[in-house]
Amino acid sequence: MARHKVEICGVNTANIKVLTNEEMVALFRKFQDGDLMAKEELVNGNLKLVLSILRKYNNRTDNMDDLFQVGCIGLIKAIDNFDLNHEVKFSTYAVPMILGEVKRYLRDNSSVRIARSIKDTAYQAMKIKEELTNKYGREPKISDIAKELNITEFEVVNALEAMRETISMYEPIYNDGGDTIYLADQLQDKSDTLYDKETKISLKDAINKLKDKEKDIILERYIIGKTQMELAEEIGISQAQISRLEKSGLESLKKMIL
Repeated sequence: MARHKVEICGVNTANIKVLTNEEMVALFRKFQDGDLMAKEELVNGNLKLVLSILRKYNNRTDNMDDLFQVGCIGLIKAIDNFDLNHEVKFSTYAVPMILGEVKRYLRDNSSVRIARSIKDTAYQAMKIKEELTNKYGREPKISDIAKELNITEFEVVNALEAMRETISMYEPIYNDGGDTIYLADQLQDKSDTLYDKETKISLKDAINKLKDKEKDIILERYIIGKTQMELAEEIGISQAQISRLEKSGLESLKKMIL
């Protein structure tokens, strides 16, 4: 059967050897016994894993060769730390480590510079989040993290959001088979639009006529500025349901004030 030629970083993926699970296990045993040639075979036999991860970053950097090298560093770290006794597929273990190196490189070399103080806050918040998750067996709320760090919820959210990758506002992030939730649905509207007094009064009256759940969600989203994810956690329903209630509330408001 002919193999399709796919080139990325100057490497033809059709010519890369892909190791079988049995070969992987045998090579890891040799490497963990001190055979460095086995490590080299493991690296070469998993280059396609690195390349498959890099495909989605084709338009994110002008130098894919550098990104390929960074991905290989993640692969080598995964090989060095992999433990056969955990009975986990190597690819399952390696992908997060390769992605971590790639994302760190893109973040540190981004044209958007993030202040050191914000980075420090973000790293502390992520550490506290992990500690609280391990302690209580659930993901903590932003308010819990803010309390531990003795800072405001806004500072926590601002720091964590600053460390995220830059993506389209209309990137689909969830679909439950019905309504698609886009990144824009998670963003607080910070526009400084001025409304005349009559419009404000009409809007206030219209909001008070909404169903209780729709009213609460509209106020929390557009007055307080909470995300759909935060509201879903607080109310105890799915994010998709929050999205539908929000859209329903907005449609009702349009009919009442337009």
